[in-house]
Amino acid sequence: MTDFKTLPALGPYRLENITVPACLLGQSGGLVRHAVTIDGATLSDSLDAPVIDMGGAMVLPCFIDMHTHLDKGHIWPRSPNPDGSFMGALTTVAADREAAWSAGDVRTRMDFALRCAYAHGSRAIRTHIDSIAPQDAISWPVLAEMRERWAGRIALQGAALAGVDRVDMTGDYARTADIVAEHGGILGLVTYPVPNLRAQLHGFFKLAMDRDLEVDFHADETGDPSAATLRMIAETVLDIGYDKPVTVGHCCSLAVQPEAEALETLDLVARAGLNIVSLPMCNMYLQDRQAGRTPRWRGITLVHEMKARGINVSFASDNTRDPFYAYGDLDMIEVWREATRIAHLDHSDPDWIAAFLTNPARACGFDAPSLAPGAPADLVILRARGWTEALSRPQSDRIVLRKGRAIDRTLPDYAELDHLMRTS
Repeated sequence: MTDFKTLPALGPYRLENITVPACLLGQSGGLVRHAVTIDGATLSDSLDAPVIDMGGAMVLPCFIDMHTHLDKGHIWPRSPNPDGSFMGALTTVAADREAAWSAGDVRTRMDFALRCAYAHGSRAIRTHIDSIAPQDAISWPVLAEMRERWAGRIALQGAALAGVDRVDMTGDYARTADIVAEHGGILGLVTYPVPNLRAQLHGFFKLAMDRDLEVDFHADETGDPSAATLRMIAETVLDIGYDKPVTVGHCCSLAVQPEAEALETLDLVARAGLNIVSLPMCNMYLQDRQAGRTPRWRGITLVHEMKARGINVSFASDNTRDPFYAYGDLDMIEVWREATRIAHLDHSDPDWIAAFLTNPARACGFDAPSLAPGAPADLVILRARGWTEALSRPQSDRIVLRKGRAIDRTLPDYAELDHLMRTS
């Protein structure tokens, strides 16, 4: 394989003998050999360029991370989860938010996280924004500032986050929806079984439709099989004829429900055209955690059954170094590696890589990843010639090209955040 250091700083140049997923070329099957020409900021099919034999190196478009929490990220040193549980995460984040989430605090941690994602090779991110007043009026302007600052490097979307039992759809959350609309965001909601859930969902969708907003849910992030709000979301979409993209994350309880019940729900999800995003690292960390007891299940949703029904399924990072997940670095290659192991994506359809590239782009409306002539020369190059080589190592020596040039992949030092941290 070629020495990656031989890649020129400027084009045009042609990368011959590269390995790419067939699905990214509109073909069936697994991996195929290919060639691309880097011509300035875009890809070309020109043969009139110096040739570099890549020795089979894998080339992918830059990644899309469609479910993150940039406003929570990197607070673990000052607010660790006391027991690793979901309730421990909820209460710890709430206390930290009330004590420390000024605009400056959120801005600094968000920028740190974006620099990590950029160095790892992501070009588009959707982040959820905790939006219970008064935090909504603090964090949404920061997100708008970050979106402008990072334009051309990371396309950034925001989705409001609030618990279904904590909001009044005709009062406080209507005000939040106005803030979301003002900042070009997505309206979001965390759903779990509450007595008035169906009415709350109708009120939520009315807020979205009145403001022409897309929606993004956290649903059924629990091992309780009685949690079945995903079904009610699908039913509501079908009942009211909501026609904008609907994304639902987590859906963990499907995996512990009776098979027939879970599959009936998935049939409804397919009919309603919902997008589903699985967060395997965070859910494996939180779900079925009991002190002194080995977890009995993996915490993820039924991704294979969803894909078999034509449901648009994606994977994403979720939380990063906060009480919901103590680890992570917004590295989509790590997500890809771990999802493959946790969800048994191997020995399955050969196009699962689309769940980290094409599928999230479709769900969120980001530009579709492409290796076609004319596409942006935004690429991740791996010293790997096949799936097992790519997924056996963290690919720390990957090259990330943006506009045809290799970027500096130096990660920010955690010490940069020391001034924001405190110990109890």
